Parts: sequence; structure tokens; C-alpha cells
Amino acid sequence: MAALSCRLYPINCKTYPHAKNKHSISCSMQQQPSQTNVKVIINGAAKEIGRAAVLAVTRARGMELAGAVDTRFVGEDIGQVCDMEEPLEIPIMNDLTMVLGSISQSKATGVVLDFTDPSTVYDNVKQATAFGMKSVVYVPRIKQDTIIALSALCEKATTGCLVAPTLSIGSILLQQAAIQAAFHYNNVEIVESRENARDLPSPDAVQIANNLSNIGQIYNKEDLLTDVLARGQVLGEDGVRVHSLVLPGLPSSTTVHFSGPGEIYTLKHDITDVQSLMPGLILAIRKVVRLKNLVYGLEKFL
Repeated sequence: MAALSCRLYPINCKTYPHAKNKHSISCSMQQQPSQTNVKVIINGAAKEIGRAAVLAVTRARGMELAGAVDTRFVGEDIGQVCDMEEPLEIPIMNDLTMVLGSISQSKATGVVLDFTDPSTVYDNVKQATAFGMKSVVYVPRIKQDTIIALSALCEKATTGCLVAPTLSIGSILLQQAAIQAAFHYNNVEIVESRENARDLPSPDAVQIANNLSNIGQIYNKEDLLTDVLARGQVLGEDGVRVHSLVLPGLPSSTTVHFSGPGEIYTLKHDITDVQSLMPGLILAIRKVVRLKNLVYGLEKFL
């Protein structure tokens, strides 16, 4: 015989006007239904950010790792690849469609994290959409044409996709602060440092420069026509210069310098570890499950 379960529930006096007490005892033989976890598939799981995402998802409330896709370490347990104490019993596979098919049978809410390559993003999101799953895309250098095509795809399928140029909450806050400052200063330059020469200027620097250009301000008028290479690269038509330092051992850093009569205003953000991206990633997963279209930029949810 099932045990009798008694729980204390608050009563809304508008619903029960005759109730004199704020609480009453409700006895039921039925258990409260448990919330189903969001099943997460990581495409690019063997990359540094993919391995960090494995750890973050397995620790996050309301989520569970359901699949790992990569072209490296195929067949190996993703938990062991991530140096976890115990294996997750989830082998790395190199076929996204096969993983999507196995997960879709559970009818649970699914999200695909895409850390792959600009050339494969559209097909990856299309496959996820076909299986009724949402996508979070963190792939640098996605072309505008691809984003437009993805937006049309998601609109037609009424499914959610978040394309995030950055997952760093600190980087987004810096960008927002830079936009506010730009209305008050006529001179601005961006200085960044990276460990290697890949993707320079960085997507972060390009995004900041584009944001500052979009507000209609003209910067550095005294130096706008200078073509000396040492003065850095001008992004956009509004005189925003970017200087990129490449030195092994330097943290990934972005600094925006503003100046006005008699003052310098500096904004700086450093990333010392890929773990800094994980709070933004978990936020992205929680938000994308409610979307029915494509959203560009994690800042829309801050």
C-alpha cells in the first residue's frame, strides 16, 4: 500500500475566502512531478572550451550532458577526456545526426552547443532544428550572410537559436560601458593583447568598434587621416583605432581608452581562463530554450 504523503501548502484567501488560517494541510497519495533536465549536446567537445563546457553543464542545476561530438578522441569517454574523476559513459562521436537522433527519442528539451567552424554552423543548426532542438552558437568570424540565413531558418521553423559573439559577461559589460562613455568623449582607441596572432583584430575589438561607430560619433578628428601603420588599424568610418599586442603568456585583454580635455577614461577587461565564459554559457542555455527565433548577442539577456 502506498504511504500517505502530507504537505503544507499556502492558501490564497481570494480563492478560499472562508479560510481562517494562512495554511492548511493537504494529504495526497500522488508525488509532485519532477522537472525534466535540459539535455545538452556539445559539438566541439574536445576543444578547450568544449571540455570546460562539459564540466559546467554536468554541475549546473536542471541540465545534463547528453552527447559529445568531435573529430578527435572518437570513441573515448568525454568524462575521461576532461580528466573527471569518473567516466560519464558518454563516448565522443563524430556524427552529429546520430547523436541528435538518439536524444530526440526522449522527447526532452534539447540544446546543441556549437563550438565548431563558420563553414559548418549553418548545417549544424539546420540539423538541430530538424530534430526539434535549440542551438547556442559560439563560433568566431561567422559571416553576416550566414547569420541572415540562420535567422530565416529559425523564423520558418519557429525554433530558438542564440548566436553569441562572446560568452564573457565581463566583455559584454565593458562593451555597454564603452557605448555610454562614447557620448561624452571625442577620442577613443582600443588596445588588446592575445597569446597568438589568430583572429586579429579580435571579435571583441571589432564588436566594440562597430558599436561605437553605430552611434554616429566621429572620433579622433585630429588624427583621422593618418595612414602611419604604427597608429593601428581603423575599423569603420568613424576613426576607431585598434592596436593588437601578441605576446605568449599575456592574458586575453581588451582596453578601451577615452580622452577629453584634461582627463583619460579607461575601461579594461582581462580573461585569464576559459572558465570565465561558463557563467555566460549556462545563462545562454537557460535562455535559448524559451526562444522561437534567432537572437544575436548574449547582451540581450543581461
